Amino acid sequence: MKIDIITLGCSKNLVDSENLMGMFAGAGCTVMHYDDVLPTEEDLAKTHPVVVINTCGFILDAKEESVNTILQFASYKDKGLISSLYVMGCLSERYRKELTEEIPQVDRFFGKFDWKGVLKEVDESLDEVSATRCVTTPSHYAYLKISEGCDRKCAYCAIPIMTGNHKSRTEDDILNEVRALVKKGVKELQVIAQELTYYGIDIDGKQHIADLIDKIADVEGVEWIRLHYAYPTRFPMDLLKVMRERKNVCKYLDLPFQHISDNMLSRMHRHNTKEEILTLIDKIREEVPGIALRTTLMVGFPGETEQDFEELMDFVRTTRLECMGAFAYSEEDGTYAAEHYEDDVSEDVKQSRLDRLMALQQKISEEMLAEKVGSTMRVIVDSKEGGYYVARSEYSSPEVDPEVLIKDDGSQLKVGEFYDVRIVDACEFDLYAEKI
Repeated sequence: MKIDIITLGCSKNLVDSENLMGMFAGAGCTVMHYDDVLPTEEDLAKTHPVVVINTCGFILDAKEESVNTILQFASYKDKGLISSLYVMGCLSERYRKELTEEIPQVDRFFGKFDWKGVLKEVDESLDEVSATRCVTTPSHYAYLKISEGCDRKCAYCAIPIMTGNHKSRTEDDILNEVRALVKKGVKELQVIAQELTYYGIDIDGKQHIADLIDKIADVEGVEWIRLHYAYPTRFPMDLLKVMRERKNVCKYLDLPFQHISDNMLSRMHRHNTKEEILTLIDKIREEVPGIALRTTLMVGFPGETEQDFEELMDFVRTTRLECMGAFAYSEEDGTYAAEHYEDDVSEDVKQSRLDRLMALQQKISEEMLAEKVGSTMRVIVDSKEGGYYVARSEYSSPEVDPEVLIKDDGSQLKVGEFYDVRIVDACEFDLYAEKI
């Protein structure tokens, strides 16, 4: 049986798809994975696969992409190019009834975590299959999801509606997976969760993220550990000691601040203040010298004034975070903001503010990358494209942060290996280097 699994959305969705792939593969199915590039009609006509689409439902653009992808494959089913079509993930979890009525070509919609339900629907004999997760990223790195759900309930966010409350995996379960990944050749772990710092809080009321990362760092073969999605409120300060002292814990931290204006932070239900955020940034930089900080910011939230936005611009200008992503607010059904606030910032204003914010960060990034010219750093090679090896330092996460491009001079570098390089040039998005 041929199974095509299509993943939309974030790295947490990718891990879910990889687990499902492992179950199908363990049952003897032939499994293919697609994300950025989808199978063509010609591909489908050759194999007539079962197609499973793992959807995203976080913001408007992601929901539109998910719906459009479902409709595209529904048309392929009408043409007889695929044998069955199933849909799972966040969008399916949240809008199952509506989707079932609107897109009858889908054989069945499943919730976000009902992997065994998908297996059983495809073939009842697959229900009890146990298997090892398939890794779809380059073999030297993998995403490690340590928990599900979120208790924070920010005013704009529908994720708790789709994923439920925070639920930590057991430490033993996580460490066993780390060892299994290392045996497959994984050297770098991208540690992810909806809320990283809450790890363990549902087990005994305490945050255990520092202990967990310390134990992961002890696993032989783990070269790099990178931390994503750490909520700034009640940040566990003991984590900083681990980041400073463990050589294989990258000096990199993803902290989604969303805004800096006290007015916006309060309306967003972020449970922190501008002063607390600035103090936290100073403390992190003091405790972990040389750390690269990444954040996510939102513009156009209901009630955002021009003064609020200028305060955000000033924050970006003066704090000079190494990496930043941003998006415009879109109303999400069932959230506090949708039910209690008027979406009163026009789409034109939202887009204008987003453009101005990103242009500012681009200038800062360009300046900060230029400062690295002449320095040396350790990098891992992710791929070879054209005349360059594409690599990253410990300060960059895959796909979203600046890359280090090493000109192919005949050195025959190997993908998945570490090298020391000297930075010789920089542009607004990437660094150029030569092997030492």
